[in-house]
Amino acid sequence: MDEPSILLIDDEEAFVTTLQERLEMRGFSARVALDGQSGLDMIAEDPPDVIVLDLRMPGISGVEVLRRIRKQWPGLPVIMLSGHGSDMDFETCVHLGAAMYHKKPLDINTLIESVRTVTQGNQHPQR
Repeated sequence: MDEPSILLIDDEEAFVTTLQERLEMRGFSARVALDGQSGLDMIAEDPPDVIVLDLRMPGISGVEVLRRIRKQWPGLPVIMLSGHGSDMDFETCVHLGAAMYHKKPLDINTLIESVRTVTQGNQHPQR
C-alpha cells in the first residue's frame, strides 16, 4: 500500500523542511507551504491525502485555513500542530473539524501514526 500524500503548512521553515525530509525518508510524499495562502493554493492545485497544519502563522492563521478547507474540501483530513496552543484552541479546532491536534515538538512516529489513522477513516479528535 502506498503511503498517503501529505501537505505540511507551517511558517517555521527549519522545522517543516526537517519534518518533510523525515517523512520522505519513510516513504511518504510530503510537500511544504510556508504560509496559509500558499497552502490553500497547493490544495486547490493538487489535493493531498492529509494536511498537517500549524495553528499560529502570520497572515492567515491555521484556524482560518482550517475553516476554508472545511468549506471547500470538507472530507480532507487535517491534523493541527501547535507550539503554543491552549485548551480553547483545541476545542475550536475540533469544532471546525480537525481530525487530530498535537503539540510541538512532535515525535515523528506519532505523526506517522496519526496520518495513517486519519487517512484510514478511523479518526476521532484527540491530542
